[in-house]
Amino acid sequence: MDIQALRKMRNSDFGAISSAFEKVANPQSEQKSFTDDRFWRLEGDKAGNGTATLRFLPRVEGDELPWVRIFSHGFQGPTGKWYIENSLTTLGENDPVGELNTTLWNSGSEANKEIARKQKRRLSFTANVLVVSDPKHPENEGKVFLWKFGKKIFDKIMDKARPTFEDEKPVNVFDFWEGANFKLRMRKKDGYANYDESAFMEPAPIGTDDEIVKYASAQHKLSEFTDRKNFKSYDELKKKLNEVLSGDSFASKSAAQIAEDEDRPVAQAPKIASKPAPSPKAMEEDDDDVMSYFEKIAKED
Repeated sequence: MDIQALRKMRNSDFGAISSAFEKVANPQSEQKSFTDDRFWRLEGDKAGNGTATLRFLPRVEGDELPWVRIFSHGFQGPTGKWYIENSLTTLGENDPVGELNTTLWNSGSEANKEIARKQKRRLSFTANVLVVSDPKHPENEGKVFLWKFGKKIFDKIMDKARPTFEDEKPVNVFDFWEGANFKLRMRKKDGYANYDESAFMEPAPIGTDDEIVKYASAQHKLSEFTDRKNFKSYDELKKKLNEVLSGDSFASKSAAQIAEDEDRPVAQAPKIASKPAPSPKAMEEDDDDVMSYFEKIAKED
């Protein structure tokens, strides 16, 4: 390390020290943020409609694919508590909610089947994207973000890679040179975000060689989202599930015992939520937005 590097370090270190002093002097001013600034979100207008243009980016070195698939659960139990956790089925492992739902479904009780539907796992995908156009936030344009999206968007990606008709050429939308921009269109439908009108544009290079290098260097590794450390153990999840369903903090109940406790007419279940939950149909359409809904309500409570 040379003298110039030491001088630069001195200046940056003082800035960090000053910031630390401020936090010590004014602890009430320090607030935790639950927002990951690496993620991009489409902001709609007052009517809930919005548009943007994105470009899906290739696999980062060390990652297996240019996307990761995550299963999760989000529901409110009879206790009023929320269960919002990543599912171990993402890692190919047994998950207590999945086991419970299987037992509920196989019980033959329609009430139990309805509970299983409400507790079903949600599917979301995360990928690196370049924000080409963002009318609501033009400061995001030309920057690389992570984007979390649901199965309907992923199906559109699959349709480009494996077209239905023989006269259509397969397109790898994750390619820098031969990929295609994605015109994202969000409309409010039955009170929920709908992306049916979104579509890919014609294939074209993402930019010059220098721009491609810049975008590639700004990408985020996706493997962290499937790292085991981001998932609670089976016993931890089972304990949390028991707390949400019965207030019991001990993870001693089997799926069959919990299912027996849950076997009651849905109409008689206590109404805890202060806000209406999304309908099953809406939950099937856009799982990423549904999980955002659950997280938002849980934090408010």
